[in-house]
Amino acid sequence: MSTLVPPLFAGLVDDASLLPPGIVGFREVLEAHAKHRDSWYEPLVGALLVPSSLVDLDLSPRGLAVGVVNDAAISALPAVVAKLRAAGAVVGQVEAAVARRGEDPQPGLAALRELAADQTDLDVYAEIPLSWGLLAGLDTVAGLRADGLRIAPKFRVGGLAAELFPTPVELAAVICACRDRDLPFKLAAGIRHALRHTDPETGFTHHGFLNVLVGSAVAAEGGEVAEVAEALGATHPVPLVEPVRSRRDQPRPLWVGFGAGNVLEPLTELIRLGLINGGYE
Repeated sequence: MSTLVPPLFAGLVDDASLLPPGIVGFREVLEAHAKHRDSWYEPLVGALLVPSSLVDLDLSPRGLAVGVVNDAAISALPAVVAKLRAAGAVVGQVEAAVARRGEDPQPGLAALRELAADQTDLDVYAEIPLSWGLLAGLDTVAGLRADGLRIAPKFRVGGLAAELFPTPVELAAVICACRDRDLPFKLAAGIRHALRHTDPETGFTHHGFLNVLVGSAVAAEGGEVAEVAEALGATHPVPLVEPVRSRRDQPRPLWVGFGAGNVLEPLTELIRLGLINGGYE
């Protein structure tokens, strides 16, 4: 295994090239993922994320590490996992939205509780909307984890409308709420680059993965919401690179990671910022 990827970045980026808005063919995705697995930067790459609706696709070679992203009924997930495993995939995680914005997340969490209780070898990520019912949902997840279930929250931090992008203060409050409940979390959507930036085409301001890394570390070390928000709001590398560099040999706190349609993009940015050495000892 490569030792060129520091522990802070281990498994940071799931391969989301099969998820919307990806347009790459399935065979091309598998070939590209196989190259990632055979590369020096392999420790950076997490699971290949597969929509549950694609369960009938051939996932050879056998032993492929897969995460299922639910795009159908939660009740269908056990059959999806079983089918993928029968085809030879190693399914280690599932992700499922428990509610739409404005809906009560509790019924969806109850359904995922059943899945987590029945599939004890799975990491189950409950996608909870950043809206009404969030804190009660986090309390429920914390209670389930206290009961020994492998369940954790996931949040969308972007989308097709401005209100789907939380402000630095809003996201900082969520991160601190997870910290206070001892909850690891995943993020989806809206994270496209290392640094916080505004997309010139949409005008939407996206969170950066370095910002989230630093913000999560600040939170884990006891920082207040304002301190975490300061890290999340930075748009220049100077206040972020050194805090990341100083923590490179430590496990990543709180934040499990995120999915990227092209895992080479975050890798390239980490190399450009001098945080990974580009395959050279």
